[in-house]
Amino acid sequence: MIRLVGVEKTLGGQRVLQGLDLSIPAGQLTTVIGRSGEGKSVLLKHMIGLMQPDRGEVWVGDVEISHLKGKRLNDVRKRFAMLFQGAALFDSLSVFENVAFPLREKLQMKGSEVSRRVEEKLDQVGLKGMGHKYPAELSGGMKKRAGLARALVMEPEIILFDEPTTGLDPLMAKSIHDLIVSMQRRFQFTAVMVSHEIPEVFGISDWVAMLRRGKIAAMAPAKEFVRIDDPEIQEFITAGGTLALPKALVG
Repeated sequence: MIRLVGVEKTLGGQRVLQGLDLSIPAGQLTTVIGRSGEGKSVLLKHMIGLMQPDRGEVWVGDVEISHLKGKRLNDVRKRFAMLFQGAALFDSLSVFENVAFPLREKLQMKGSEVSRRVEEKLDQVGLKGMGHKYPAELSGGMKKRAGLARALVMEPEIILFDEPTTGLDPLMAKSIHDLIVSMQRRFQFTAVMVSHEIPEVFGISDWVAMLRRGKIAAMAPAKEFVRIDDPEIQEFITAGGTLALPKALVG
C-alpha cells in the first residue's frame, strides 16, 4: 500500500531520515515507535505528501508521489485522513461542523447526506448527541474522538495517527486505542500510527516498526517484535525493565 524507498530528509542541518526503507501492509495497523526526536512525525508527513524527500521515493499504491504537486497530489491525498496529536479541531466550529467540514470542502456535499454521515460517525466514536458542543466544551478524550470521526467521515483507504493519545491519562489512552482498533477492524482501512505508548502498542498493532538513527531498525508482527534480539530495541521497549509486556506476548 505505502512504500518508502531510500528516503532521505535533512531539516535544519540535521539528517533526520537517512536512506529509510519501509513497506506498510494494506488493511492492517502498523505502529512506528522510536525515541523522541527520531523523526517519526516527519516520516508520516512524507507518506501523505506534506513533505517531500531530498532523495528517494514514496509510493502510494502504484503512484510515486515525491514529485507530485497540485491536483495530482491532492487526488492521492483524498485516499488519506490524518489524526493529529491535538485533534486539530476548529475552535469556532461545533463538533458537527468540524466533522462535516471535509465533506463540504473536499466533496462539495450538501444537505441530508452530510447530516447522515456526520451523525453516523459521531455515533460510531461514542459522541452521539454531542454534535452541538464546541471543542472548548470537550474533554481531551472527547476531542480525540471528534478528530477520529472527522477522519472517518471521508471513508479513507488510509488513516495516519500522529501520537493519538498524547496528553491523556492511561485509562483514556486505552479507550482511544481500543476505539482505533475497533474502527480499523470494522472498516479495514490501512492504519499507520506513531506512538510512545510502550508496551500497549504491542497489544493493538498488527505490525511494529522501530525508527532509529534515520532508518527502520526492525519491523515485524507485534508478537515477534518483542522477541527481537537487539539490545537497543529490548532496552527501549522494556524501558529498563520497569514495564511489563502484555501476558499474551510473552512466554
